[in-house]
Amino acid sequence: MADATQPGDGDEPKTERRDFLNYLAVATGAVGAGAFLWPVIHSMNPSRDVLALASTEVDLTPIEVGQAVTITWRGKPVFIRHRTEAEIADAQSVDVADLPDPQTDDERVQQAPWLVMVGICTHLGCVPLGQKPNDPKGEYGGWFCPCHGSHYDTSGRIRKGPAPLNLPVPGYEFTSDTSILIG
Repeated sequence: MADATQPGDGDEPKTERRDFLNYLAVATGAVGAGAFLWPVIHSMNPSRDVLALASTEVDLTPIEVGQAVTITWRGKPVFIRHRTEAEIADAQSVDVADLPDPQTDDERVQQAPWLVMVGICTHLGCVPLGQKPNDPKGEYGGWFCPCHGSHYDTSGRIRKGPAPLNLPVPGYEFTSDTSILIG
């Protein structure tokens, strides 16, 4: 008479089959969870139009000495001014200790004639005047925010008025002598 629990009588195949079914169920659940989560996670990535706005290349060739242009980057106005020798000299001669937000002109520009900054007043988010030739430029020859009377100099530094900070300088780099990449 043979014992009913001897190896090879059928207990092993049932255990192996049960393990296989458990592995199959877990693998199917993991693939299903991944298939569900992938679109959800992918929807959190920025869209193509947002990525396109992340950086902007600007050709500086058409900007004459003394001229200022405004471009849009990430929905914000960016002021680019090709400063004259007199504007550069004025900006560099300022005693930084007298400024509300002390920064030297060299800290704000990469190449002396080119000033690049976000054109939004740091007081309440207005756009200062001073880009057009007939705009009021304030007491310091730079920009003037008529909403509350903030005056900026030829380096975009706050000199007078309620604005607490200088006009911000965005991250940018010169890709050539006549071209910059903002962002």
